[in-house]
Amino acid sequence: MAGFPGRLRSVLRARTVAQQVFVLQAAIVVLLVVASVVAVVLQVRTDSEREARNRSLAVAQTFAHAPGTAQAMTSPDPSAVLQPRAEAARKASGVDFVVAMSTEGIRWTHPDHTQIGKHYIGTIGPAARGGIVRETYTGTLGPSVRAVVPVTDSHGKIVGLVAAGVRLSEVSGVVADQLPVLIGSAVAALAIATAGTALVSRRLRLQTHGLGPAEMTRMYEHHDAVLHAVREGVMIMDGEGRLALANDEARRLLGLAPDAEGRLALDLGIGRDMARLFASGRDATDEIHLARGRLLAVSQRSTGREGEPPGIVATLRDTTELQALTGRADQAQERLKLLYDAGLEIGTGLDVTHTAQELADVAVPRFADFATVDLADPVLRGGEPQEGNGDMRRVAFQGVREDSPLYQAGRMIRFVAATPQAFGYGSGEAVLDSDLAAFSGWQRQDPERAEKLVAYGIHSMLATPLRARGVIMGVATFWRYGPREPFEQDDVSLAEELVARAAVSIDNARRYTREHSMAVTLQRSLLPRALPDQSALDVAYGYLPAQASQGGVGGDWFDVIPLPGARVALVVGDVVGHGLHAAATMGRLRTAVHNFSTLDVPPDELLWHLDELVTRIDEDETDGEGPPVTGATCLYAVYDPGSGLCTLSRAGHLEPAVVRPDGSVEFLDVPGGPPLGLGGSLPFESAGLELPEGSALVLYTDGLIEDHGRDIDEGLELLRRTLARPGRTPEATCRAVLDALVPERPRDDVALVVARTRMLAADRTAVWDVPTDPSAVSRVRALATRTLEAWQLTESAFTTELILSELVTNAIRHAGGPIQVRLIRDRSLICEVSDGSSTSPHLRRAATTDEGGRGLFLVAQFAERWGTRYTADGKVIWTEQPLVEPPGTL
Repeated sequence: MAGFPGRLRSVLRARTVAQQVFVLQAAIVVLLVVASVVAVVLQVRTDSEREARNRSLAVAQTFAHAPGTAQAMTSPDPSAVLQPRAEAARKASGVDFVVAMSTEGIRWTHPDHTQIGKHYIGTIGPAARGGIVRETYTGTLGPSVRAVVPVTDSHGKIVGLVAAGVRLSEVSGVVADQLPVLIGSAVAALAIATAGTALVSRRLRLQTHGLGPAEMTRMYEHHDAVLHAVREGVMIMDGEGRLALANDEARRLLGLAPDAEGRLALDLGIGRDMARLFASGRDATDEIHLARGRLLAVSQRSTGREGEPPGIVATLRDTTELQALTGRADQAQERLKLLYDAGLEIGTGLDVTHTAQELADVAVPRFADFATVDLADPVLRGGEPQEGNGDMRRVAFQGVREDSPLYQAGRMIRFVAATPQAFGYGSGEAVLDSDLAAFSGWQRQDPERAEKLVAYGIHSMLATPLRARGVIMGVATFWRYGPREPFEQDDVSLAEELVARAAVSIDNARRYTREHSMAVTLQRSLLPRALPDQSALDVAYGYLPAQASQGGVGGDWFDVIPLPGARVALVVGDVVGHGLHAAATMGRLRTAVHNFSTLDVPPDELLWHLDELVTRIDEDETDGEGPPVTGATCLYAVYDPGSGLCTLSRAGHLEPAVVRPDGSVEFLDVPGGPPLGLGGSLPFESAGLELPEGSALVLYTDGLIEDHGRDIDEGLELLRRTLARPGRTPEATCRAVLDALVPERPRDDVALVVARTRMLAADRTAVWDVPTDPSAVSRVRALATRTLEAWQLTESAFTTELILSELVTNAIRHAGGPIQVRLIRDRSLICEVSDGSSTSPHLRRAATTDEGGRGLFLVAQFAERWGTRYTADGKVIWTEQPLVEPPGTL
């Protein structure tokens, strides 16, 4: 055996790398196949023993519980009965023996008749006590398994024992039948694995060109020597854009960290331009890039052709000295390119902070190593800086490193007068300090931090004020550190031009922020500041204006309007467009709805009046100064807590949702009229439904469900799932809906109203039918008096009697039946008299000679409010009186 390892090593040394791999893989496959076969055989043997134990126990128990076994054991001659049964059971089950015996172990049955009457050889004690015995033993027939079980009579007494046994060879004989299949499968697996190994080895031989280990080692040694000895940087990026290899020259030129391998190009700290080039993977030839104060000529080619691994190979050459001879023209071109890129990359949005950060991003690292932008606080809110206040907030920071001692973004800074920032902010002129280590006065801002800055390596600073349209909004400061050349006087003009372009964009963003703030202020002033007192609905609302950068404030609005008879109107609308005009138009429409609601007309008629108003507004604004209102939408709903009836009508608006008390949600099928302002060609229709107490009516604008990432159907389904939660308060429902559906930066206004219904209690309402007989007036007065006494409103009885007398008398004299009187105790005392006539009474002042005509005048004098509303069957005249509680009541 000692010579075999030596011969194996000799064979391996004599072969190529591909052949060595083939031999090792083949050996591993053989070992795995042998191990698998052995494992299968051992498993089969284990299963055989388990099967033998289960079979012997099953046969013994079956025979023990067979009908007549217990009676035969108590008979005078058990052997005569049990012996033929035991033999039949043995032959049928395939076991070696089935032995019935007494509790003392005297055999009654046995395959060998000579053994009957002799003691059973084996353990029977546990079985005689009611247990089960299973044991493995080696007898004359070889390894066997046997089981002994008790036999009980009908009274549970043990009257005998039954033993059954089987040889392991009888059960495990199947292994011999399976071995050919196992061996054949192993051989097939070995052949397939060997073929695969041969293919892999062939591929490896092609890749290594048949080289041996020594030749491969020598080739890689030469490769490393050449790679790290050349005076040209070489970098290899893999297919995912991560650094796979960099030679010593590349590390020196780019200042790569020791653990740079495996990082993405954008995380190597090599400058944004060069990192973008490596990340793009495009081909490049002698592109000039600035890195650590050096001008590098970068060439790049992609790999992955003809079976090569994907990625790129880049070479770097230091051309600083060459560029120094012809650098003036290139420097001018680079500056022009910087200004050109600044025009494209600065001012992409209308956010002050974002625009300032774009300036810092453009300047680093092409112009400076660090850049900071400090703005006066009012500029961030859209205002102008306050004269004499030099406090500024750092809103943008960018640097080639993140551990600098400079103030970070977000800090409020009060620059002292000796600093270049304070001087530039006050004078409007750029200030250059090319030698910070001289401490010419700038260090007075923070002496300890100034020493840290110099020790860190920052050596020059250029502070340039941000001036636009005659307003100085802040200061942009550029810093250089390390081996990079300090700022020179030539850099001042470039900084001023760069900052001037950014200042215009920042000022535009400031003005837009101011306009947006004004629009938001106007819109919020036009929206309800507090919900009115009413008892019909428990109302919660949510309103979110659109972000300034997403289009500005729009014209979404809502309202809750108390109506006569304890009813409440809910309104939600949306005016097309954004900005001040949309907010102002929204205020006009909201005021119009308030005015029209005082007419107490049905919802469809109110929308008709509103549509006429919008049409006139569009006709009046024909000078083109503002966009038309056409396209505004509105949903108007009226809820009556006395009947639970809700009547709705909509003009181009989304259908409302109803959440039933059990949590089920449905979108109401309200007939959809055209948007407001399209003319009267299409009528508005209304729909009515009864809402159980505790239902929630949900009104919303399209900004809630529409988003650029989902369509309207997905938004409605998400709203349905969010609302399907029974038992929540309207406030909790509002919060849940806004959290689930509104993005962090909404593109459109969002208005949401959730109203949970209430019903007037039966003891707070009284209704009487009145016959058209003048004598019925006195009965109505008496009923009203008793009702008010029950409500503890006796102080209001006289006034109420007078009002009801006049209203009922007028209904009997001038209108037709049916006449009905209803008293409602709500936040005020409401009297309603309904009749079948659609003629409305008019208030007039009677002359001294007139015999009548003073009734309605008296009603108006005694009632706090009064009015008329029309129904499908006639009209209702209503009055409201303040509640006058009796003395001593709460």
